[in-house]
Amino acid sequence: MAGSKVKQDMPPPGGYASFDYKRNLPKRGLSGYSMFGIGVGIMVFGYWRLFKWNRERRRLQIEDMEARIALMPLLQAEQDRRTLRMLKENLEEEAIIMKDVPEWKVGESVFHTERWVTPMSEELYNLRPRKELLQKRFGFMWYV
Repeated sequence: MAGSKVKQDMPPPGGYASFDYKRNLPKRGLSGYSMFGIGVGIMVFGYWRLFKWNRERRRLQIEDMEARIALMPLLQAEQDRRTLRMLKENLEEEAIIMKDVPEWKVGESVFHTERWVTPMSEELYNLRPRKELLQKRFGFMWYV
C-alpha cells in the first residue's frame, strides 16, 4: 500500500486554533460573603426594630397601668355601692319572706365579728335569678 493515491488530512499550516476546554460558568448573583453580610444586616435591623417596639409597648403598658390605678378608687366605690344596694334589697326581701318566723332577726350576721366582711357572690345573688349569679361568677361567656 505504499503506493496508494489517498491523501491524508493534515492540520492547516500554522496549526489548529486553540479552544477553551475548561469549565466556564457565568457569574450569577451575589457572592457568599455578601449574602452573609446582607443577612446579618437584616437581622441587626430586625432586632433593632424589635427592641424599639418592646420599649414602646412597655411605655404603653405603664400608661395603661397608671390609668387603671387612677380609676381604681372610682371603680371600687361603684362596686361597693352596688354591693350595698343589693344587700339592702336582700334584707328587704328577707324581711318579707321571714315575717312569719318567730325570733328571726333580719340581717343578723353569721360571722362573729364587728368588722365588715365582704359578702360572697352566692350571698348577694341568693334571692335573684340563677342567670345573674352565673353572669357575676363567670362574666361574659357565650356558652353560659
